[in-house]
Amino acid sequence: MATEVKKWQWFYRLGSPRWFYEITGRWLPWLLCAASLLLASGLFWGLLVAPPDARQGNSFRIIYLHVPAAILALVGYYIMAIAGAVGLIWRIKMSFMVMKSAAPIGAALTFIALFTGAVWGKPSWGTYWVWDARITSMLILLFLYLGVLALQRAFSSAEMAYRASAILALVGTINIPIIYKSVDWWHTLHQPATLKLTSSSSIHIDMLQPLIVMICGFYVFYVVALCLFTRAEIIRREATSAWVRALVSNESSR
Repeated sequence: MATEVKKWQWFYRLGSPRWFYEITGRWLPWLLCAASLLLASGLFWGLLVAPPDARQGNSFRIIYLHVPAAILALVGYYIMAIAGAVGLIWRIKMSFMVMKSAAPIGAALTFIALFTGAVWGKPSWGTYWVWDARITSMLILLFLYLGVLALQRAFSSAEMAYRASAILALVGTINIPIIYKSVDWWHTLHQPATLKLTSSSSIHIDMLQPLIVMICGFYVFYVVALCLFTRAEIIRREATSAWVRALVSNESSR
């Protein structure tokens, strides 16, 4: 029995705002360095070193922002929904804080994906916007993120706001496979997936390598942003806790 409890100790620790705040404080400097290195090298490699596309020329280079932002917008939604589900099932306050913190990050990434897609669409399709299945479902994703943010402010009770937001996040997960498979299910202007898990990539290796670096950089950046937003939410929600008051007092005295 003691062994079983010890095995799940890490899970229970994740539910402690103080433990999360302290452990992420030690991780953040390293994560920031990793994100900066990956993003800087990926941008330099993709924008200045990778060869131009045979058809699109240099306009294709927006892929190094568009694709990573779109991927993390989808992954981030799952993170938000899973955190909300954990909060609903196990009533872990920390999970709700992560869910709330993931919403503005995901909304920003979705907006970047839509904006860069519009900029890329002008030279490729001759227009900034079409009601394409992929683009429309990504717009719905942005509205879902904004809906979660709106629900956080719609209730005077934080507990009710967390629960309502978690339910919306869970319902919205049905949109993620629609976004991913839209180019296969419907005839759309949007090109098929550049990166595929079950088959070889459709992009040349010289263009693919910096894209992978950028995707990794966006993943690390997402973790950094999620930690920072969650830490801020912890301070706000736990403001009356003794450890937070002591922390704020120590910071003020420096």
